[in-house]
Amino acid sequence: MENFKQLQKIIESNKKFLITSHVNPDADAICSELALYIILKKLGKEARIVNHSFTPYNLQFLDKNRVIERFDENFHKDIFNDTDVILVVDLNQMNRVVRMEQGLRLSKKIKICIDHHQHPENVFDLIIGGSEYSATGEIIYNFMKSTGIVDLDYDIAYQIYTAIMTDTGSFRFERTSSKIHRIIAELLEFGLNPTEIYNQVYDQFNFGRIKILGESLNSIELDSTGKIAFMTLPIEVQLKHNSVEADVDGFVNYCLTILGVQIGILFYELKDSVKVSFRSKGNIDVSKLASEFGGGGHVNAAGTRFFNMKIADVKNRIIEASQKYIIQ
Repeated sequence: MENFKQLQKIIESNKKFLITSHVNPDADAICSELALYIILKKLGKEARIVNHSFTPYNLQFLDKNRVIERFDENFHKDIFNDTDVILVVDLNQMNRVVRMEQGLRLSKKIKICIDHHQHPENVFDLIIGGSEYSATGEIIYNFMKSTGIVDLDYDIAYQIYTAIMTDTGSFRFERTSSKIHRIIAELLEFGLNPTEIYNQVYDQFNFGRIKILGESLNSIELDSTGKIAFMTLPIEVQLKHNSVEADVDGFVNYCLTILGVQIGILFYELKDSVKVSFRSKGNIDVSKLASEFGGGGHVNAAGTRFFNMKIADVKNRIIEASQKYIIQ
């Protein structure tokens, strides 16, 4: 509550805002950015959203006015100083903004982190939220309700609903509480259509996604304990089916559907790196596992990335490290 009031004061006493989020933003990131953008515009503020990555194609419907910009080193060279406040949402480690990291670190402007992940980096002037929240969208909802800074309307409710729906796994993950359902009930009062939103996010993928899903499922193996399942997706497979990074969303969860498996891992090869996604059951904290390799996340969902490497370079040591987290 104290931080909410502090954030309100900063917003009300400044004019220009830069909003950004993590590489390959998910719906919680995009929706949180857009909700903040709408709030700031209602208050008569100047606001820009600039991200390292393109908005995934299945989430572009959220940005109906096309206000999100993709970072360009030349075009945006002055953006970190030509602002009063930088709002960093749905991440708490500066390296997650990739090409924007140096500009953010060097900027002397007020830096505010609005996030629900664990272990925030000590580089922000103010941190709002915490890992007790189900989504960054929930933090923004609580900020609005606690301060009354602006009233909820259809457009903000749409963004917050989508943020919470996606980051709770359609209301099935651990932090889906009675409080969350009460929030959702209030948001639905604005006339949202849950079926339409779900369809836009999850049922409008490219044909290539289905093809690489088939190959990813076929690649699943178990480790020697039978409690770790892992799938591999080499870049050659993606190129063959003309797929993009957004197409692999949710693939790793299939690993946890196998009887007896406690940890699921996806090794996803990109042109310049290998992305590793972790999922777990119960109290197995894969955020600690990810942190061993410079990553992070939540207790049951985390990840990391290895630049200038191939899957074969990292797979065995990742699996070996994962075995320390198994519950016997």
